[in-house]
Amino acid sequence: MLTTAGLTVAVLVLSAASAGAQSDNAQVRVTVRSEGDALAGASVTANGMTLVTDRLGVVTLVVAVGTIEGKIEVPVEVTASKDGYLPAALSLTVTTGEQRSVSLELQRLQEEVIVTAARSSTRLEDQPLRVEVIDREEIEEKAMMTPGNVAMLVSETTGLRIQTTSPSLGAANVRIQGLRGRYSQLLADGLPLYGTQGDSFSLLQVPPLDLGQVEVIKGVASALYGASALGGVINLVSRRPRETEHQLLVNTTSQTGRDIAGWYAHAPVGAWAWSLLGSYNGQTRRDLDHDGWSDLPTFNRAVIRPRVFYDNQRGSTVFATLGVITEDRAGGTQSLSVAPDGRPFPEELATRHLDGGVSGRWLLGDRVLSIRGSALQQRQERQWGETSEHGTRSVWFSEGSLQGTSGRHTWVVGAAFQQDRLVLDQLPQFDYRFSTPAVFAQDEVSFGRKWTVGLSARADVHSEYGTLATPRVSFLARPWSGWTIRVAAGTGAFAPTPFTEETEETGLSRVLPLRGVRAEHARGTSIDLTRVLGPWEVTATVFGSVVDDPLQRRIADANHVALVNVDGQTRTAGTELLVRYRAGEFNALFTHGWTRSNEIDPDDGRRRDVPLTPSHTMSFSLIWEAEGRGRLGFEAYYTGRQSLEENPYRATGSPYALIGALGERRVGPASLFINCENLLDVRQTKFDPLVLPAPRPDGRWTVDAWAPLDGRVINGGIRLFF
Repeated sequence: MLTTAGLTVAVLVLSAASAGAQSDNAQVRVTVRSEGDALAGASVTANGMTLVTDRLGVVTLVVAVGTIEGKIEVPVEVTASKDGYLPAALSLTVTTGEQRSVSLELQRLQEEVIVTAARSSTRLEDQPLRVEVIDREEIEEKAMMTPGNVAMLVSETTGLRIQTTSPSLGAANVRIQGLRGRYSQLLADGLPLYGTQGDSFSLLQVPPLDLGQVEVIKGVASALYGASALGGVINLVSRRPRETEHQLLVNTTSQTGRDIAGWYAHAPVGAWAWSLLGSYNGQTRRDLDHDGWSDLPTFNRAVIRPRVFYDNQRGSTVFATLGVITEDRAGGTQSLSVAPDGRPFPEELATRHLDGGVSGRWLLGDRVLSIRGSALQQRQERQWGETSEHGTRSVWFSEGSLQGTSGRHTWVVGAAFQQDRLVLDQLPQFDYRFSTPAVFAQDEVSFGRKWTVGLSARADVHSEYGTLATPRVSFLARPWSGWTIRVAAGTGAFAPTPFTEETEETGLSRVLPLRGVRAEHARGTSIDLTRVLGPWEVTATVFGSVVDDPLQRRIADANHVALVNVDGQTRTAGTELLVRYRAGEFNALFTHGWTRSNEIDPDDGRRRDVPLTPSHTMSFSLIWEAEGRGRLGFEAYYTGRQSLEENPYRATGSPYALIGALGERRVGPASLFINCENLLDVRQTKFDPLVLPAPRPDGRWTVDAWAPLDGRVINGGIRLFF
């Protein structure tokens, strides 16, 4: 006799394969719609198997009901879902040989958070890999604090630290969980529009006005993005136009800063929409401690970025962008001033940046084809004292991938090619052309809503460093209501170039040519535990990483340094704590981070704490926001002690606290705002001089920046909405 369990087994196959099904099978034709229109690319699940709707929003399920004579009834649970929509479900019973047509209506969910940095475009809560998202509301707040760049927006994320790499020119990069800034990959809509490794000026050249969200993956991410993402990924996602909208922001600061930014978005016309960002940012150099050296540089920057969007609502989307950045910076000794050796030491940088990118997704039956590509050319002309370096860097990138579902599996396979080229006019010994084809695969296996396992692997065949293989595994568990556990472990690789945090500041004229340099390899793991209880959300993280053969700067002689692989590991471990409270118009956030990172000193071979890595950081912020009326905010930040390198004034940086406040008032189409940063006026030059008595062997005249250099800053302006 046929058992009850046997009667309830449903096997789903593609409708193309159903032609060979037995006559005893039942067929269920499911049509998925939203607001009356067919919804292509929706996932339809029945009894544990999943298919994807075609261009007409249709999928055909074939239900096996057995081979015995007579009519057999089989219950079927059908669920339809798609990113950005509320899921819908229905229950039905089918009989032998029956052909049934049903439909499901999905409602668009405006507040759904979809992440793309993890390869599979799924809801944030369903990702086995932890991805932190900075949403539009927080971007709006930070756009009033620093309208010219996203550095502050990124720095206030737990585990991320903006590190100034050039005190004179104001350059900075981002360290993720204690790892050096060159290991961080900055992307724009998934494209390397700002280069292939952490650049010291990219974060300073991206206005936040047109960003929809920022996605952050902490820890080794080479399995996702190759040999430029050993430390993590920051993906800047642009806003998609929903309606015609004009914004204009004008801002000025007490430190002679000035910002004008405009964003124009045109509502979709048919399947097409577009937006345009334009921005001017500037500042006049300041010598706050009157020592003849610029504590803040002078700069003038212009940015223009148009974007075009296509979405036919049937599974085909295309995005294209073009970016132009021009900037001139100057620092070093002030006019009529000299360095301690009696000679002027100007520092100047002129940047001319052009990039373009395109990405598209097309539905092929129940598969999704994605193609991305970008090109970047950046010309920089630098001067340090009497030394000049002019160079051009070019990056070409292309990638194709195929995504699909099969039962419990959501998989992605693909291939990529990237070329990174540097040409230096005065120092051709550092020229390079790296070509890197790659293949990658990812599989997320879901065991119901409570358990998901993600497996990913990538192999990059680097023209200089050979094959770099980087597997990764991640695990998501939701064992009880309100609890989420994520565990991740993986490996990473980094393809070294002559650019490090130190050479970004000093140039390459005093660096010996690279000889016998090897790729860097890393292993990392993290455990995240999240508890949501009403308005409270608490997330605790433990992480650790090991970098083998790290590339470091070693003193070669009194006037030269060398970049070498150190025989020893860089070991990093730490914890993060985030406590968030949301209640109506109030939002409070407390964070704490503890990081311990040590490495081998390349000059004496002894193990030391990694310089400029604070052991403890804390933050507290409170924001009150009334929709359509305005907001008030308060922030406090604490930075603990940190080891310093080659600083004759101190070996350890002093702890310090920063306090800030923000106020905004909406008046019709205008928003008036004022923001106060560093109210306690903490400034590094109040502790010790910035300028060294004599230059370092690599030519640097300043100590590293371990505290703010600008002191108290008050800014205010107006934001107009048309």
